[in-house]
Amino acid sequence: MGKEDIIDAPLDTDKRKDPPVAQKLARAERDGGPIRGGVHTDLRHDSAIKHVTGRAEYCDDIAEPAGTLHAYLGLSTRAHAKIVAVDLEAVKAAPGVVGVLTADDIPGVNDVSPTGRHDEPIFATEKVEFWGQPMFAVVAETRDAARRAATLAKVTYEDLPHALDPEAAQAADMGYVTPPLTLKRGDAPDAMKAAKHRIKGKLKIGGQDHMYLEGHIAFAIPGEDEDVTVHSSTQHPSEAQHMVAHVLGVPSNAVTINVRRMGGGFGGKETQMNLFCSVAAIAAKKWNRAVKIRPDRDDDMSATGKRHDFVIDYEVGFDDEGRIEAMTGEFAARCGFSSDLSGPVTDRALFHADNAYYYPNVLLNSHPMKTNTVSNTAFRGFGGPQGVIAAERIMEEIAYHRGVDSLEIRKRNFYGSSDDGRDVTPYHQTVEDNIAPRIVAELEESADYQARRKAVLEWNAKGGVVRKGIALTPVKFGISFTATWYNQAGALLHIYSDGSIHLNHGGTEMGQGLNTKVAQVVADELQVDFDRIKISKTTTEKVPNTSATAASSGSDLNGMAAQDAALQIKARLIDFAAERWQTTAENVRFVANAVQIGEETIPFADFIREAYMARVHLSAAGFYKTPKIHWDRATGKGRPFYYYAYGAACSEVSVDTLTGEYRVERTDILHDVGKSLNPILDKGQVEGAFVQGMGWLTTEELWWDDKGQLRTHAPSTYKIPLASDCPRVFNVALAEWSENKERTIKRSKAVGEPPFMLGISVFEALSHAVASVANYKSCPRLDAPATPERVLMAIERLRA
Repeated sequence: MGKEDIIDAPLDTDKRKDPPVAQKLARAERDGGPIRGGVHTDLRHDSAIKHVTGRAEYCDDIAEPAGTLHAYLGLSTRAHAKIVAVDLEAVKAAPGVVGVLTADDIPGVNDVSPTGRHDEPIFATEKVEFWGQPMFAVVAETRDAARRAATLAKVTYEDLPHALDPEAAQAADMGYVTPPLTLKRGDAPDAMKAAKHRIKGKLKIGGQDHMYLEGHIAFAIPGEDEDVTVHSSTQHPSEAQHMVAHVLGVPSNAVTINVRRMGGGFGGKETQMNLFCSVAAIAAKKWNRAVKIRPDRDDDMSATGKRHDFVIDYEVGFDDEGRIEAMTGEFAARCGFSSDLSGPVTDRALFHADNAYYYPNVLLNSHPMKTNTVSNTAFRGFGGPQGVIAAERIMEEIAYHRGVDSLEIRKRNFYGSSDDGRDVTPYHQTVEDNIAPRIVAELEESADYQARRKAVLEWNAKGGVVRKGIALTPVKFGISFTATWYNQAGALLHIYSDGSIHLNHGGTEMGQGLNTKVAQVVADELQVDFDRIKISKTTTEKVPNTSATAASSGSDLNGMAAQDAALQIKARLIDFAAERWQTTAENVRFVANAVQIGEETIPFADFIREAYMARVHLSAAGFYKTPKIHWDRATGKGRPFYYYAYGAACSEVSVDTLTGEYRVERTDILHDVGKSLNPILDKGQVEGAFVQGMGWLTTEELWWDDKGQLRTHAPSTYKIPLASDCPRVFNVALAEWSENKERTIKRSKAVGEPPFMLGISVFEALSHAVASVANYKSCPRLDAPATPERVLMAIERLRA
């Protein structure tokens, strides 16, 4: 059975259950040969069949015990106002209502701020600071009763001035939600003055809603004493555990958070789930009944954070060849009413404002602005995409100024090596493994970029209504949490006496295939078939103090922790075999589903049974922490990233100059994932990230009215990409020659976030098509998202 058989194995529609474990193990022992499902092989997602047949169990599918109550949030209807009075009598009297929770009902602290700044209350008390801020929660016998009752509150407000975007916040002197960051190297002001050519510009970048298929949900079950168990759709179980403990006023060991799987997360469930877990837990302990909370999509979108909008003021100085001599940037972000993760998000925007390019003299400042909007949060790329697109805008500006292909300008500004001194970032980390030039060169050839660009120019020269554009853009993305302490992970591995294996780790599965990859690592280390391994839910009961499954670090961290656990058990088994069979450790080898001791080969299950009878410890807790990284925020210097992942995309578009409508004709991608743990899953991640990144820059537009109410609060008004929006021709390849030079899990590289920025190639191609109406003399300066309306306005502006 080859890898193609594993991927395409037919679903037995007559048997709705997976084969029994014993049957799987017997088959594994019988078949022999190399193991099935080891690393560096294509293997379908472990829950793929469950996903497509509807058998995958999510939080809302858990059977509710008798007496389960349902909670629903009561949200503010002002962007900024004092709370004069709140009348909840009609809410309490509504049919089915058991009670109402307010700040006075919180046993511990009324705060779920993930950074410890104590600026994010569960329920507003004296004032509200954004439209949709939770003020209370209704608890009722049914979800419908709670939802209806929540609308009956009578609130008297005293309106206060509000600011909704970064520029308005700066004008109103709203201040920062968290301290800003400065990165600098060289003398940017003097170098800028001395540069032969200088360009100043402004780029506005919109936010983005996560639009996960499964919304926020938490299901709390009270236990004895102080205990409570919360089933939740969260990317950060340990943080949810600590938050629930704080709001209940109990130690963390009284709280258990369970996560089997999520229906998407993208960063939106890293901190935002804290609110829902806390409300469910408070209610569960107050009434000593199970409590579930699940908001409608409209309220989910109104009350939870999104990708940060940015307004970037930039200036670049360069020579006749378009080589950058100085760059400055002011990065103002819409952070919302509280800090949430805005500090590290705006930091990472600065970290990636260079993308793949060397700035000899650079000065970058972040401005994390407080605004009267929902507090923005983590989103795939975590500020990195906003920095990368600024770098690409600068390349575009220089290209149009010099009348040169933007790809050529990009090549001239790539990072170099220690030989030419062009290898140090604005944060003073040395780029040690710069493969961006090779990635770009190979994609330029495989995508036939030069011939296609020539054809695009010839097409546009005819002056028709439909104009075409093409762009090839690279990405360099740093991998590691910039909060150094998050770069750690744990795992728990059991081998049972029948040879079956139970795996638990601190990462969370949100559809990306993390559990599959980590199990492949264990299968490879022990040389057993993937089917032998049972992957259980993530729970704070088994692995403590876990980091969020974020920063593209899930496989890196948890894979290494699981490998550590497997190696511990393996070492014990080798020692046992050497003693039991009177040989040396060198003569003990783990082979496919068996252990070879000298000339004797023993089936794995039989060998494990022998080890159990000899009282060998068959369980291990693994641990891993990322080496080499360090970061001093005060000085803006360090090595915040363990390594970089690279990629490039070439996209071609057609634009109707009468309407601004467009379509993506073709995209070619070459992406670097190191030595892939699972190529088919990694390709899926690249494809999905690209489309999501393209959506951020084209169709996905968040719009607040002048009163501060989010009006794009449902799929009917907020437009994510459809299947019809995907490129007509979509070619995705992995750089199979790449191998991580750092010691990562099996020399692989992260894949979750880096390919998101490949969508910038579509944005740049649209800009190229628009520029054609003015004979490519001016940079169109498109703002994102480049909706058809914005594209049309840019066309009319250039024509004028």
